[in-house]
Amino acid sequence: MTGMVIIVSLLFYNRTTEQLRAKIHDLSSKNVAQTIGLFDLVDKGFDSLSKSISNNFDLVRLLTSHPTEPQEQFANERAITNIIGTNFFSRDDLIGIHVMTNQKRIYNYGNYINEVKPGYDKTGWYKSIVDEGGKIVWLGLFPTSVIDENETRPVLAFGRQLYDLDVHKPIGVVLYETSPAPILKALENLKLSSNSKVYLLDERGSLVSATDGSEDLPAFADVRRPDNVGETEVYSRDGRLIVTSRLPFADWTAITVTPEKDLNVELVEMRRYLFIVGLILILVSIVVATILSNTISSPLKRVIREMKKVELGNFQGQVQVRSYREINSLAGSFNEMVRQIDQLVERVKISSMSEKNAELLALQSQVNPHFLYNTLDMIYWMLDEKEEDHLGEVVLSLSRMFRYSSHWEQGALVTLAEELEQIRDYLTIITIRLEGRVSVIMEVPPEYLSVPLPKMTLQPIIENAVKHGLEPLGGEGCLVITAGSQGSRLTITVKDNGVGMDAAALAMLRASLDSEINAPGSVLEPGIKRKGGIGLPNVHRRLIHTFGPEYGLRLSSERDEGTTASITLPLPPRQTPVIPLPKKEE
Repeated sequence: MTGMVIIVSLLFYNRTTEQLRAKIHDLSSKNVAQTIGLFDLVDKGFDSLSKSISNNFDLVRLLTSHPTEPQEQFANERAITNIIGTNFFSRDDLIGIHVMTNQKRIYNYGNYINEVKPGYDKTGWYKSIVDEGGKIVWLGLFPTSVIDENETRPVLAFGRQLYDLDVHKPIGVVLYETSPAPILKALENLKLSSNSKVYLLDERGSLVSATDGSEDLPAFADVRRPDNVGETEVYSRDGRLIVTSRLPFADWTAITVTPEKDLNVELVEMRRYLFIVGLILILVSIVVATILSNTISSPLKRVIREMKKVELGNFQGQVQVRSYREINSLAGSFNEMVRQIDQLVERVKISSMSEKNAELLALQSQVNPHFLYNTLDMIYWMLDEKEEDHLGEVVLSLSRMFRYSSHWEQGALVTLAEELEQIRDYLTIITIRLEGRVSVIMEVPPEYLSVPLPKMTLQPIIENAVKHGLEPLGGEGCLVITAGSQGSRLTITVKDNGVGMDAAALAMLRASLDSEINAPGSVLEPGIKRKGGIGLPNVHRRLIHTFGPEYGLRLSSERDEGTTASITLPLPPRQTPVIPLPKKEE
C-alpha cells in the first residue's frame, strides 16, 4: 500500500508538472512570437531608414565632391546637413545621425553641441561596420553615445558603410543612434512573472542589454541556444526556469530567467495535498503490515538464517518450513537456488583450470611466429650487408605484414592509419615484383586516420585489384586510394585502371557478396576460417556484422576501363568534416 501510494503520487505529480511545463512552454512560444513581430517591425523600420541615406544619390554626390571655394564648401555642407536633418525628423525616436567620410569629414545631426570622440575610426564598432561592406550592422545598446561625448542618454546604435554606386567604392560610414525604448519594451514582453529578468545576448555571446540594468553576463549564459529563429529552449537550474529564444534581430538571443517559486504555486498546493493523503494511507498500511507480519515472520526468519549461512559459503543447508503456500514456495525456490549455486561453483572451478591451460597453449602457439619474425629480420640484415636493397626491402615488408596479420583477435578493430601502413608494405612488394609497372596514389586526409575498421579490410581489395585488374593489363597500371566523408559516413575508394569486367561478371560478383550475407550460417564461428583465405565476400560480411547493413563494400566496373571498390564506414562522433567525395563511377 505504501508503494502504491508513493507511485501514484509521483505519477500524478509528474503528470501535473509536465502539464505545467507545457503551459509555460506554450506561453513562452506565444511571447516569443509576439516579440519577434515587434523586433521585425523595428528591424524593417531602421533598415529602411538607413537605406534612405546610403541610397541617396544627391548625398553621395555631395560627399564625393571636393569644392575649393569657401562659399561652395559652405553650400555643400549645408545641403548635406539638410539631407541628414530630413531623415532625422522622419522619426521621433532618433537621437543622432553621424556621417563620417574616409577623408575624416564628419557631419552630425542631433545634439546641438556635438563633440566627436577622438580615435573613433580605431574603435571596434567602426571596424565592424566597415567589415560588413554595406550591410546594416547592429552594434547594440550603450549607456551613452558611442561617438558624441556630450550625449549621455542611452542609445541603440547601428550603421552602414556608404558607397559611391558609380564606381562601387566605399566613401565612409553612417552611424545612427536611437532610443532603446522599443527594444526594452519588446524584452518586457518575454517576462513570465513580475520577478522575471530578461538578458539580451549578441551572436558572440556578449551581453547587449538586461532588464535589471546589470552589465555582467549571468552565470547561466552558457546554456544551449536555439538553432532557428522563433524556437525556444526551456531549462531548470538552481531553482530558476530559464527560457532561451532566438530572435531575428541581428542574430541576438534573449534569455528569460524566472524564479520557479513564481510558477509553482499550483504545484505547491498539490504537493501539500498529496503529502497529507499519502501520510494517512502510509499509517494505515503500517498497521495492516504489522498484523500480517506477525503471522509469517517466524518462517521467514528461518529462511533468513539459512541465507546468512549461504553468504558465508555454506551451500549444503536446506530450509524445512510448513506455513502458507507462498512461504513454502519461497523456501523450495531458495533450496533449489542454493543447489544450483553449489553446482555453478564447481563448474567455475573446472572452467578456471581449463582457462589456465588454454593460456599456456596460447603462449606456446606464439613461439613459432616469433621465430619466423626473428628469422626474417636476420635475412634482411644479411641482404643489407650484401647491399641487396630491393630484396632486403621485400623481406622487411614481408616481415611487417606477417607480424601485422598474425596478431589476430576476433572482433578487434584497428585504425585506418594501421591499415594503410600495412598496405604500404604490401604495395612495396607488389611494386618491386611488377618491376615498376604499377604506380600508387594514396590521398587520405589525416583527420580520418583514427577511424576504426576491421583488421585486414583493405589488403584483400587491393590484392584483387592487382591480381585481376592490373597484372593482366600488360602496360602501366595505376592504383588510386582515396577517402572522403558525406554526413556521418566515411567512404574509402580503391580504383584501378585495369582490364575491368563485363556486366555479367560484375553482377555475379555482386551476387556473391549478397549471398554471403543472406545465406544461412554465413557468420563464421570464432576461430574458424573459410578455405581460400580472406576474400571480398569476407570483407563485406565483416563490415556488415561490425557496423550494420547500411555499411559494407560496393563494386563498379567496366570492361577495359577499370574497377572501383568503395568501402563505407561510420565516422566516430563529432568527426564529420565536409570533404567532397571523389566522383563515383557507375
